[in-house]
Amino acid sequence: MPATFEFDNGVAVAITEAAIRDYAGMYLMKEKGGLVGKLSPKLGQEKIKVETDSFPHRTPWRVISVADRVGGLLETNILTSLNEPCRIEDTSWIKPCRTTFTWWNGNVVPDSTFSPGNNFDTNKYYIDFAARNGLDAHGIYGYAETPWYYDDNFNFGWAGPNADVTKPIPCLNMPRIVEYARSKGVGIHLWVHWRPLYDKLEEAFALYEGWGVKGLMVDFMDRNDQEMIRIQEEILECAARHRLFIQFHGSSKPSGLVRTYPNEFTREGTLNYEVCKWDTLVNADHDIAIPFTRMLAGATDYHLGGFRALPRSEFKIQYVNPHVMSTRCHMLAMYVVLENHLTSLCDTPKAYEGQPGFEVLRTVPGTWDEIRVPLARMNEHVT
Repeated sequence: MPATFEFDNGVAVAITEAAIRDYAGMYLMKEKGGLVGKLSPKLGQEKIKVETDSFPHRTPWRVISVADRVGGLLETNILTSLNEPCRIEDTSWIKPCRTTFTWWNGNVVPDSTFSPGNNFDTNKYYIDFAARNGLDAHGIYGYAETPWYYDDNFNFGWAGPNADVTKPIPCLNMPRIVEYARSKGVGIHLWVHWRPLYDKLEEAFALYEGWGVKGLMVDFMDRNDQEMIRIQEEILECAARHRLFIQFHGSSKPSGLVRTYPNEFTREGTLNYEVCKWDTLVNADHDIAIPFTRMLAGATDYHLGGFRALPRSEFKIQYVNPHVMSTRCHMLAMYVVLENHLTSLCDTPKAYEGQPGFEVLRTVPGTWDEIRVPLARMNEHVT
């Protein structure tokens, strides 16, 4: 979910869920000619058993949105309205960001006098780019296959048993990087694997707040059973106490919890442009389906910003300096159509500066007062 249906008379219906808290996420499964709702089982189990320490125990809302036109489904605020009011007393620090994301482009730097890698100079190069162009933040995950923190057996998707997100690797002076970024008016947000983060949640967030970090990209949760739903809310609550925003990557869809914890900026929960580094699955046909399906649940982390656009006939898979299978105008339009409070500029400075369209990315907002959809046709166009 969300699952969307359009009828011959133009009426559109979407099914999803809201306020998933201390409960498992639900899936719609085809069974005996119909659809059956099934909860996500706990990791390693097949049977569903909802666990609770107190009663009454509330289930999520099951939401059926109905509109007389498909564009009307994009305009509703029902999911956030079904969640509890904001639990963060002071929200003045929560502001949308436009950020670099160097993992997507392969941490590319130009020929220079410094060696690219997990070091101050590589991050300085991207911080300076952000400062020159009015971007709010620079994202740090590490370099190549090495994260910014100690991990004894790192593999994307898995963290080593002794990984420690409170210990930067020796060649990376994180306080120095954060301070330099601050001097340039640029914030820092960090990538982390959820498991070693959760092991030291309070300690890590207190450390990051002390450094002056603005937020985190928390990755590889890859499930939405009851246990993981609890963990995600614990992360949001703890992050709010330390004035950190959260970008859930490798995660399930949102359910409107951004009303309760507005420091939740995005959740991935969709096939997106990161796939262009290794496959051909994401193209313009895929993109136009997203507003009518996944986007109905809320803001998404879609890895926007690829400026090397090629038609399908010329597209080639490249892990470093990847292309996107569309046009530049298509990419710019995605920044408006897809809700995303952490706007990514994931390509290289060389791909942007001096290029037509870059002026749009320097000023595009990360949030809007309201959404209106004057024209829309499922899987064809949306305005």
